[in-house]
Order: sequence, then structure tokens, then C-alpha cells
Amino acid sequence: PAEPRRAGPPCRSRARSRGAVGAALLPSMLMFGVILASSGLLLMIERGILAQVGPPPLHPPAGLSRRDGPDSTAELELEVLRDTRNRTIRALCGQRSMPRGVWELPPGQRRTVLQHLLVSDKYRFLYCYVPKVACSNWKRILKVLDGALESVDVKGKMDHKSDLVFLGDMKPEEISYRLKHYYKFIFVRNPMERLLSAYRNKFGEIKEYQQKYGVEIIRRYRKNGGNSAGDDVSFSEFLQYLLDEDAERMNEHWMPIYNLCQPCAVRYDFIGSYERLHADANHVLERIQAPSFVRFPERQAWYKPVTAETLHYYLCNTPRRLIKELLPKYILDFSLFAYPLPNITSEFCRQ
Repeated sequence: PAEPRRAGPPCRSRARSRGAVGAALLPSMLMFGVILASSGLLLMIERGILAQVGPPPLHPPAGLSRRDGPDSTAELELEVLRDTRNRTIRALCGQRSMPRGVWELPPGQRRTVLQHLLVSDKYRFLYCYVPKVACSNWKRILKVLDGALESVDVKGKMDHKSDLVFLGDMKPEEISYRLKHYYKFIFVRNPMERLLSAYRNKFGEIKEYQQKYGVEIIRRYRKNGGNSAGDDVSFSEFLQYLLDEDAERMNEHWMPIYNLCQPCAVRYDFIGSYERLHADANHVLERIQAPSFVRFPERQAWYKPVTAETLHYYLCNTPRRLIKELLPKYILDFSLFAYPLPNITSEFCRQ
């Protein structure tokens, strides 16, 4: 698939049908930008209006001609999705108050994004890693490309620090050069699905997180929870904790993607999706001209994916007020990357 364009008007040589799709969807694409710019966001959420707002449809309007066949349909849907993301990012990031580069960011925000941008000087790319969006496998690939790891299939726990080069460890002139000249990409995921994945992994399996965060969460939000080992945090308690936390000081596993990777300050050349992980990863590997033996790793046998049914179960068993109050903290992730807001209506949850 062609790389998404970040700036400039659409190419005039595109087929008229594609132009028609863009024109038809433009009002919906910009809807989030209008909402974000208004002071009525919280009121709209409170009244349930935003619960019905989702990204533009991924299918073209009725009557629009296109090539027959499932492959051509999937390609058109993908093009519309990427165009949606690019237009929304341009609309939001084009506002005067938004940063035009990393040096316009406050020190704390700049430090965060620079420490999440991994560097490959050999293949001239920057990858902003997002925890719970297959970042461990991408780190394996970087280590293989730089010769620090023999294969992506090597067993063992991933070391998330050694044999990796972080943009934040470089001098300002080196940072600026790479931001300007290197290929930059990021992978994103449905925000609520990512939060559920982090919750199940960190509080269900990792004792370090149970002791560091779980004990504190239970102490804050549960009466007589002083004897808890932190391994029985409920999803509602976790969301309440996120609601009370400053987004810029959150742990990276649940910090909003916008805060981690600053898509307005860093002009990413490609935004991949967790939902199309292997196809988008192969596109990136081809674009950076990685050796043919380097491939994106298969999912580990022990990994338990978050299914749509699992996500719906958790959301529908969580107080609706809590989810509505939390949405503004992650609204940029929903809007910029064209993810639908969670459906938590009573009718849907009854089904």
C-alpha cells in the first residue's frame, strides 16, 4: 500500500472516485477537530452525544464505483482509513496552539517522545514505540537489523533497554538531523483495547506492577483493602486511577499514544495499525529495505489477545460514568487515529 501523505493537497491524478470518497467524508473527518476545539466536549460526553460519534465509514458511499473483488475492497477501505487519519491530524496539528516540532514542546513532553523514538542509523529510520502495541517484537527487529540479535525467534525475555539506540540520548543537532531526514513510523491501537491489555497483563501477571501500582490503587479506592497484595485490582479501580492521574506522568503502558509520540511535533511518514499488524509491518520492512530474512515475529503461543467480546464484557460491567469521564483523557488517540468511541449504551450492553 502507498505511504500516507502528511501534508499538501491530494494528488490531482487520483481517480475521481477516490476524490469523491474524500470529499464525502471530509465533514466527518473534521468533526473531532471541531469537538476538540470547542469548550463543550465534557458536556457532549455527559449527555451521551459522543457515544454515537465514530470515525467515518470505511466503505464508500452507495453508488460509488470501484473495482470488484475482496482485495480491491480492502485496499479502498484501507486508503479511506489512512486518508481519514491524515486529514484529521492535519486539521488538528494545523491549529496555531499545536507544536510544529519537538523543540516547541515543554521539556517534560519533549523528554518523553525522544525517549520513545528508537533509532536505526544503518537503515535510517525512527520508530516511536508504544507499549501494548507489539513494541517488543519491533524491538526484536531493531536488534536483528543492528546485529545485536541473531533472529527474531530467539527465545528469552525481551531486554527493553540494551542494544537499542534512543533519540533522546543524542545531541540536539543529531536529533534534528534524524527527525528531518529519517523515515519515521508508529503503530497505534484502539485506546480502550490497549488499556484492557495493559490491565490484564500488568495486574494479572506481573508481580512488580501489582506491588508498585496495584497496592496503591487498592489503598486509594477500596475500603479495608490494606491487606491486598495488589493482584486483585478491578478494571473499574484501574480506570478510576487513570482518571485521577496526570496524563503526562502516567506509566508508559497506559499513557495516551499522543503523549508518548507527539504526532503534531513529529511528522510520521507511516501510521500502522495493530489491527493490520503483519501487513503494515511488512510494508515498513519493505520501505526501509530490510533484508529478506527479517520478518515480523508470529504471536507467541502464550499470548492471550483481547477479543471484541472480552472488551465489550469489561466495558459493559464498568460504571458508565467512569468511562465517560475518562474519554477526554484519551480523546486525541480516538480521534487522530480514527477509532470509534466505545459503545456503552444500555441497549448494546443488554445484547
